[in-house]
Amino acid sequence: MEIQRNQTIESNLTPKRVLIVYGPRRIGKTTLVKAFAQKNTDKKLLFAVGDDVRLQTLFNSGLRKEILDYARPYEILIIDEAQYIKNIGQAIKMIIDEYPEKTIILTGSSSFEVSQHVGEPLTGRHFTMTLLPLMQSEIQMSDFEKKEHLEDFLIFGSYPEVLLTNDREQRIRILDELVHSYLLKDILVLDKIRSPETLIDILKALAFQVGNEVSFTEIGKLVGRDTKTVQRYIDILEKTFVIKRLRPYSKNLRNEISRKSKFYFYDLGIRNAIINQYNALNLRNDVGALWENFVFMELYKKSQALGLREELYFWRNKQGVEVDIVSEKDGSLRAYECKWTKEYSSGFSKFLDEYPKAETFVVNTGTYRDFF
Repeated sequence: MEIQRNQTIESNLTPKRVLIVYGPRRIGKTTLVKAFAQKNTDKKLLFAVGDDVRLQTLFNSGLRKEILDYARPYEILIIDEAQYIKNIGQAIKMIIDEYPEKTIILTGSSSFEVSQHVGEPLTGRHFTMTLLPLMQSEIQMSDFEKKEHLEDFLIFGSYPEVLLTNDREQRIRILDELVHSYLLKDILVLDKIRSPETLIDILKALAFQVGNEVSFTEIGKLVGRDTKTVQRYIDILEKTFVIKRLRPYSKNLRNEISRKSKFYFYDLGIRNAIINQYNALNLRNDVGALWENFVFMELYKKSQALGLREELYFWRNKQGVEVDIVSEKDGSLRAYECKWTKEYSSGFSKFLDEYPKAETFVVNTGTYRDFF
């Protein structure tokens, strides 16, 4: 299997702007920036890693002359895992203000952590690029092969390292390591969370609620925590690329109402690892939820990677009729129903009563490749 990212460093670079590449750990950020470095061997290039103690000491010092002397010889500066450097925003501001012609690239495994450290100093001086688990269009297989591997995508997800091995046990080991050695440790460090058990319980509760509207109060009762604590933990999980919130779409307040949100996992392999569930699809009762998560994330990743600037929602009226996903762009609406086997949706007629100009689509195993 080969992988070809739709996003490139080159296409995201802008003169006089720092490029910050966000994304989960082990998603391919380092691979991407190293590939960029290999293409620019004719230039004076520095590739540094944020856990370098000497670099941390220099940037934390705030000493302008020393920081500028460090950067001066290079045309391109790449700092991988930049979240380890506390005052990196201020240091990079000094560099880009003094040398606006330089190309500066930072990578960070958490939007929460890096944004805290970059923050105000680089306001107006940077653009961001978010690298997520692989989308279908980035996996170099024929449509026939992708359909043959569809069950694997739903069970083991789309992390590059997972996809590049065909061994089932090795895939499980990688996912377990991602969850327990990287993802959870990162989150616990980021906000000084004192209760990893609560974090795991919330993740498990969300994993079993994929495709359903979530009440923070109900989650709080399940895990034995107050609503504010649940909201704070979920906010951190969003900012660390574990879950993605989907809010309700509502323009006709008389007929539509919902204060709850839905949550999907950025990667189904991570979701299944959290609940230790790797069974084949014919042995599971959550195939509909897996399929809905898969379809939503493919639409979301496509929108992000291609810069489509569309907003995604779900729709529900007061009578309880739902549409899984609603896309709004430039005033136009597209409604999607995610059906593992069915070819129709009963929710579209009520939605079209409210929004007669909307386009409607059923995304099932026979049609999904047309959308992704």
